[in-house]
Amino acid sequence: MFLKDTFGIKAGTLSPDTEQTTFHIYYKETQPMSALALKRQEAFEPVASSPKAFETQQVWGIASAIDIYNCNPDTIRDADAIRRFVVELCDLIEMRRFGETQVVHFGEDERVAGYSMVQLIETSLISGHFANLTNAVYLDVFSCKAYDPETVRRFAQNYFGGTHSAINVTMRH
Repeated sequence: MFLKDTFGIKAGTLSPDTEQTTFHIYYKETQPMSALALKRQEAFEPVASSPKAFETQQVWGIASAIDIYNCNPDTIRDADAIRRFVVELCDLIEMRRFGETQVVHFGEDERVAGYSMVQLIETSLISGHFANLTNAVYLDVFSCKAYDPETVRRFAQNYFGGTHSAINVTMRH
């Protein structure tokens, strides 16, 4: 309840039965950056934003699902820009790519038409779906190596020119 009331987490559960931790935070960039930085520091520091926290909490992996809205339509419809995003993201969070980024356009159903992306990384994978109809990006990052989900959210929202985003973070134990 404290995180929900204090930091705007819409849904947060810590289940001792399943040893799984999930947080959902909704951001609008109209908030001052200092407030976002405070949210990030307070909300994610205890979860696993550093390798030490990762070890002390016996976290096996982090799964982040990031939804970014009102993105730049030109960027999300450009396969090369999506590939560049993956390279830059992997460099930023220090993940080693394994093989080439796969970017494929699917489009029989207009509701879900757009590019899909998959990038294997040595510690798991990064995937994304880019919805043409709504100009939204649905990004998933899963790794058994520690990374900061908030860094990924901010970088991706900035890269794709989104106006706001939501993030769900699950710690795998």
